[in-house]
Amino acid sequence: MSQLLRNDIIALRALEPTDLDTLYRWENDSRLWYASDTVAPYSRAALWQYLENYTADIYAQRQLRLMIVRSDDDTPLGTIDYLNYDPLNNRAELGLFISSAYRGQGYGREALSLLTGYSRDHLGLRQLYVFIAQDNEVCLKLFESYGYRRVGIITSWIKRGTTYHDAVLLQMIL
Repeated sequence: MSQLLRNDIIALRALEPTDLDTLYRWENDSRLWYASDTVAPYSRAALWQYLENYTADIYAQRQLRLMIVRSDDDTPLGTIDYLNYDPLNNRAELGLFISSAYRGQGYGREALSLLTGYSRDHLGLRQLYVFIAQDNEVCLKLFESYGYRRVGIITSWIKRGTTYHDAVLLQMIL
């Protein structure tokens, strides 16, 4: 595996067919849907088709999802994604998910570190950005501690039930 995507604590790797059950569990946890714009459960068949057709070609797909795993035993910890990759302007939106069992242990920060190095040194990106619900203080603190700056508030951006919540736009210039 590329050393760009690995350190002593975690590795970022391509999705594998063996990730089906893990993704099925994570994607169908309705408590997380507000953060991912998911509106309905995914079937195993739909996730299998996604894995089967997964190319990891950020240039063709304009997105890339990587599994965050522990380096020593390949235990899945979460996912980190490039979304809305824009090669003209050398930027991409990020998505980060850490399974509840592994939150607060520094895995998110390690994933940001690896992906930032990969973004700058391999993809040549100029900037990364993320939208985070204004009431998600833990996630805001994580990104800000890593050097992301708040550059705006988007009002009524995230719908939860029948109410709308503001989102913070954070950006890192590489």
